[in-house]
Amino acid sequence: MHSAKDVPMLLPPGFRIAATLPREDPRDCLVSPRFASLEALPSGARVGSSSLRREAQLRERLPHLQVVPVRGNLDTRLAKLDRGEYDALVLAAAGLKRLGLEDRIRGFIEPEQSLPAPGQGALAIECRDDRDELIALLAPLNDAGTDACVRAERAASRALSGSCQLPLGVYGSIEAGQLHLRGLVATQDGHRVLRAQLRGEPRAAESLGEELAAQLRALGADQILGG
Repeated sequence: MHSAKDVPMLLPPGFRIAATLPREDPRDCLVSPRFASLEALPSGARVGSSSLRREAQLRERLPHLQVVPVRGNLDTRLAKLDRGEYDALVLAAAGLKRLGLEDRIRGFIEPEQSLPAPGQGALAIECRDDRDELIALLAPLNDAGTDACVRAERAASRALSGSCQLPLGVYGSIEAGQLHLRGLVATQDGHRVLRAQLRGEPRAAESLGEELAAQLRALGADQILGG
């Protein structure tokens, strides 16, 4: 079982995702001992981020902040914040919730303001693709809506040769029976941000992801991603 955002976009031969569990919170969130929102941070405040995707969107929206890398596991990052090395951190909400650290969250950042990474907030179960009995046993765990969204997100990212190390966000949600898919590609400094979105049938999830990638490519995504 993996966090879906960490599963390689191209699985090794002989492996498949057998089930995608109901999605937890897909949002990014603010963690800070002193400030209740990103907007409350003063000019020059140090905001730690381990993601180029988050960094680009923060720089676009709040250019007066100093966005700096933060390394280490979650406990290490929080310890650095508590020592005063940063004024705030922007992290995946689901990671904090799963570790029982929800009380550290000062505020959530909606997808409209910080588009999540492909698969963010979802758990995926991977197994060998020749284990038919196991795949059948896992099938009841699969959440159809989450599965469609994550497949669309991964298809878009795969078509753009993306990974969690690139300034790329893709997020799908089921709204009135339709899959609403949004994508973003940005330069690290946030000076150029490309956005696209579309809607379609959940059963066509992977085709929708590929179509979204084509829209972003038409806007110039390859120039940013180096494809």
